[in-house]
Amino acid sequence: MAISKDRKKEVIDQYKTWVKRSQAMILAEYTGLPMAQLDVLRSKIREAGGEFHVVKNTLGKLAFEESGLPLPESYFEGSTAVGFAFDDAPALAKVINEFVRTSEFVKIKGGYLGTSSMSAVQVKALADLPPLPVLRAQLLGTIMAPASRLARTLAEPGRQIASVVRAYSEKDNAPEAA
Repeated sequence: MAISKDRKKEVIDQYKTWVKRSQAMILAEYTGLPMAQLDVLRSKIREAGGEFHVVKNTLGKLAFEESGLPLPESYFEGSTAVGFAFDDAPALAKVINEFVRTSEFVKIKGGYLGTSSMSAVQVKALADLPPLPVLRAQLLGTIMAPASRLARTLAEPGRQIASVVRAYSEKDNAPEAA
C-alpha cells in the first residue's frame, strides 16, 4: 500500500522530532524478530527512558539527512529500527546490547551520540558505561577528592598537637604506682 506525500511528510517530521529530542540513537536490524519479543524490547527501552520504533528506510534516511546527521550507507539497509534515548544514552545502549546478546534476530548497525556517528563497537562501549546517577557520583567524588585531601592535610597538625596534649594530660592525671 502506497503512502501519500502528505503522510510521508508527517512521518519524516515525526522522525525529525524524535532525532531532535534524543541524546543518542541506536539503529538495529531486527529481521525475523517475533512481535512478542519486539514488544518486550520496547517495554524495557521505555523503562530506560527511551523509545524503540521500526522506521521505513527511505523516510528515516531523509529525516536523518534533514536533521544534519552524517549517514553511513549501511545504517538504512535491510530492516531498520531505531532506539531513541530521551533520558540516559548508556541505559538505552545497555538495554539494546543485552537484548542483542540473548536474541539471534537483532543486530546493532550503529548509532549516534548527539550528532556524532558511532559504530556498533562504540555502541557496545557506550553500553558498558555505568548509569547516569553512578557517573554523576563518580564525577562528584573526583571533584571533591582534592578538597577532602586538603582538609585532612590542614587538620593533621592540629590533630597531632591535640594527641600530644592529651598524652601529657593522661600522664599527669595517671595515679602513681605505689
